[in-house]
Amino acid sequence: MSISAFTGVFTQQEALPEVAQQAALAQLASGRLHRYNTVEGETAETVLLEQEFAEYMGAKYCLACTSGGYALHIGLLALGLEKGEAVMTNAYTLSPVPGAIVNAGGVPVLVEITDDLVLDLEDLVLKIEQSGAKKLMLSHMRGYLVDMTALMAICDQHGVDVIEDCAHTMGASWNGIKSGKFGKIACYSTQTYKHINSGEGGLIISDDEDIIAKCVLHSGSYMLYETHTAAPSAEVFERHKYITPNFSGRMDNLRAAILRPQLANLDQSIERWNKRYHIIAECFKQSDVIVYGQRSDAEYFVGSSLQFRLPTFSVQQMLDYVAACNELGVVVKWFGEQAPKGYTSNHHSWQYINPQPCPKTDKTLSTLCDIRIPLTFTEADCQHISEILCYCAEFINQQEQ
Repeated sequence: MSISAFTGVFTQQEALPEVAQQAALAQLASGRLHRYNTVEGETAETVLLEQEFAEYMGAKYCLACTSGGYALHIGLLALGLEKGEAVMTNAYTLSPVPGAIVNAGGVPVLVEITDDLVLDLEDLVLKIEQSGAKKLMLSHMRGYLVDMTALMAICDQHGVDVIEDCAHTMGASWNGIKSGKFGKIACYSTQTYKHINSGEGGLIISDDEDIIAKCVLHSGSYMLYETHTAAPSAEVFERHKYITPNFSGRMDNLRAAILRPQLANLDQSIERWNKRYHIIAECFKQSDVIVYGQRSDAEYFVGSSLQFRLPTFSVQQMLDYVAACNELGVVVKWFGEQAPKGYTSNHHSWQYINPQPCPKTDKTLSTLCDIRIPLTFTEADCQHISEILCYCAEFINQQEQ
């Protein structure tokens, strides 16, 4: 192939800011890593993070916990999920989403997606009617927001509670309303490849005092819930403290300490991600082979990854395309793979749930590719990557003709 290979690393994240490194050292020096291990007059880093994230989101309440998947699990329980109850979710998502439903005792009901990678609202109505489900775990998969105004109108009409999986949309919005502010509860991830990085971690927001009180108790507050300042009054906890099990999933002060400076810089990071995203997307406009998901004008997204389709390609061409890109240093993930690879899987490999036909989703996933856009990449890197992606697509396409 007559194009130079890319030599960057798609899994390399930026170093944490100096202020985060210093905060971590200070926390380590104190020895007080547990969120409830504070001295008189001290406010735990975890408490400060919850305050700051609630303020950033415009939410009444916030809880920091061990992971985004854990947040989804206890969020469903706090919504009153009963064992064996149907919970709808996207047929296109990552495995921790149906995993959280199963972990909480629910039964996943898969809803089709459109070619633009968002929930198919017509199929949502059909699945509500067929399953009788009263809960939707809406996965904003890879940062794509469905028409949230239309979705909430459907859910309100049918009495469906929405829990938003915002692992890929921290900082995104729909018509100026932040992602996570539509449903009863929203869950975020701070895993390394998300928008703020603590290795692992999760955040939950809600404006419902009973929901967040139950989440705090589930997370393992014991009777120390009054130290939570982004939480309701002690009277609310009195209603739930004897009947809410402790699942011990607290965030520690070390992770909170390194997240707070990153949260303060989140909006600037989003601008940098989106600039890189648009460089690659702009190149795709010149291709007759590549199609990428269209975004509504109402959506403000976070372009930390990019998805595109090669709708005319066969299975063999997709395999050849992924191999060609990888040979030139561009790591492309393909959602049409028969077997899961790394973090990527599709609903056919989730054998812990009832198999469900999703032909529309399957057609879309059969030619859907995915790349990360870490902020360690320069704008010149992104231009190079886009040229490789387009070059390989044209090369494979011509080979078939």
